[in-house]
Amino acid sequence: MTPSLPGRRVLVTRAAHQAGKLSAALRALGFEPVEVPVLEIHPPEDCTVLDAALHQLSSYDWLILTSANTVRSLADRAAALGLNLGDYTGKVAAIGEATATAAREAGLTVTLVPESYVAESLVASLKNQTTGKRMLIARAAIARDIIPDALRDAGATVDVVHAYRNAIPNSAPAQLRQALKQGIDAATFTSSSSVTHLAAVAKQAGIAFPFANVPAISIGPITTQTLLEHNWPPAAEATQSDIQGLAAAVKKLFY
Repeated sequence: MTPSLPGRRVLVTRAAHQAGKLSAALRALGFEPVEVPVLEIHPPEDCTVLDAALHQLSSYDWLILTSANTVRSLADRAAALGLNLGDYTGKVAAIGEATATAAREAGLTVTLVPESYVAESLVASLKNQTTGKRMLIARAAIARDIIPDALRDAGATVDVVHAYRNAIPNSAPAQLRQALKQGIDAATFTSSSSVTHLAAVAKQAGIAFPFANVPAISIGPITTQTLLEHNWPPAAEATQSDIQGLAAAVKKLFY
């Protein structure tokens, strides 16, 4: 049986509809998750480009999916247009297992999942399959350009569409003040956006960021880099960039 650590409260910053999986993994290890969602998913402000891409999806050799949120947003928008995302017969690359699972649930056949769930690994996995290919990358409205830039350099024609945008929930500042008032022992981060959004929420709440004497735990190297840019060097980084890997990093830090 996993020993309990009374009072070990761990901040979970994921969107409300995604927080449960990480919270459950932390509870299983004896921690108390404290959910303060700092992101919520909204449709793009302008869907013109997204709609055009969905109508022409069959013209692409590859569909590259960067998150489970991307898949759900694409499927929802396709349905609104009277289209079925599952009708796509080209090749599909998913940046991680959670993304691949969401893609399969949407009716897509996943061709490729890279070994590491980061952009650089996806690019490396595709490098011999790019020349002369037409690729569509679906992602959040604010995302790094490493994937499209690298694939273009490798000879692909690449289009990028914004499937959704991240916003800060109105309730987040008050929730964060309450969480810190009660005390937290660590903060987990599942993406660069979770870092930047928590920083913005802290500013709205009038709270100094980073939080003094609170170790940050990162899901992977890109999130770690964003934490460093915000002067919060992580105390631990997941060996495997997924939810179970992040929970294991929390356990390693405290046990």
